[in-house]
Amino acid sequence: MRVLLVGAGGVGTAVTRIAARRDFLTHMVVADYDPARAEAAVAALGERGGRFSARRLDASDQDAVRRLLTEERCDVLLNATDPRFVMPLFRAALEAGTHYLDMAMSLSAPHASRPYEECGVKLGDEQFALARRWAEAGRLALVGMGVEPGLSDVFARYAADELFDDIEEIGVRDGANVTVAGYDFAPSFSIWTTIEECLNPPVVYEKDRGWFTTAPFSEPEVFDFPEGIGPVECVNVEHEEVLLIPRWVDARRVTFKYGLGGDFIAKLKTLHELSLDSTAKVTVRGDDGPVRVSPRDVVAACLPDPAGLGDRMTGKTCAGTWVTGTKDGAPREVYLYHVVDNEWSMREYGSQAVVWQTALNPVVALELLAAGTWSGKGVLGPEALPPRPFLDLLTEYGSPWGLREEG
Repeated sequence: MRVLLVGAGGVGTAVTRIAARRDFLTHMVVADYDPARAEAAVAALGERGGRFSARRLDASDQDAVRRLLTEERCDVLLNATDPRFVMPLFRAALEAGTHYLDMAMSLSAPHASRPYEECGVKLGDEQFALARRWAEAGRLALVGMGVEPGLSDVFARYAADELFDDIEEIGVRDGANVTVAGYDFAPSFSIWTTIEECLNPPVVYEKDRGWFTTAPFSEPEVFDFPEGIGPVECVNVEHEEVLLIPRWVDARRVTFKYGLGGDFIAKLKTLHELSLDSTAKVTVRGDDGPVRVSPRDVVAACLPDPAGLGDRMTGKTCAGTWVTGTKDGAPREVYLYHVVDNEWSMREYGSQAVVWQTALNPVVALELLAAGTWSGKGVLGPEALPPRPFLDLLTEYGSPWGLREEG
């Protein structure tokens, strides 16, 4: 399998370190707007880097992406950029006749007059609008194949197939006890993406109502996370699972709640109140004259790069899917989860836990696609494919998952 990896930030770099240890990969082209980042990701592989090469690429330039896919004879494009670049990369892969895989989906837009009651443009709507063209081309666009979304969706499918006869609710719950020494505020994942998903109206799915929205940070609850993380307050956040799972899994309710904590929420609210979450460019004075820049990009530039925080981080991160329903006529409640300890991921891969956990799952998916174990055409989410091969291979990668019976 020949892969074009677009994006050599924290997640992209972790992808290379994981993929370099697996035999299914024939070649991976690592492309980034900043060629130094792509080159550094390849150089860091040392003796394992023979199947990797670095290229400069503007992810917003659809024609350039298409040309590179064709030139390098790539079988699949793996998108490790932020969601702003989903659509040009998605379209470029379709035009080039390659498969496509991402970890986040096309952006949403709030309802014009009722943003906290009704959906406007939903996450992934732009991609699903092209599903017929992908199917007619006989190519697969596997969307939302990170950890959340991604592994969490695989857990939902597994629960429906093997653990439940009837499902009441599927609730993705994400929490951590990660701390970063020396910083009062240092998000462990892209602040650009974090702002997007946390300040947009959260989406909830109910079978008799469909998709609808609520206010940001609504319905707080305390969820007890496994392996020593413990209780964390979680709130509703906009996330792809709520838009993906109901398409393939029968459940009466689907939610996503993120363990943010009061201090983090307060800072996000302040950014919003000051319009520093905006992606609309404003004009500011510069040494060489006026400069056009978005406030959110400024915030991202002022904060430390999450990829470089690993040496200062301690703790564990947990991604998981909580499911309630019945099995054999009796009530059942389970939490399927995946925990990564930052000390372990730094020691084994040189990548901090949050970005490593995100990067692991698309590599597992690529290996299943390369072997023909997973296949399909059109625009599919992870829950559209058989879960057991994925979970077995995840364990083979040395990062097992867990199941906790609740109640």
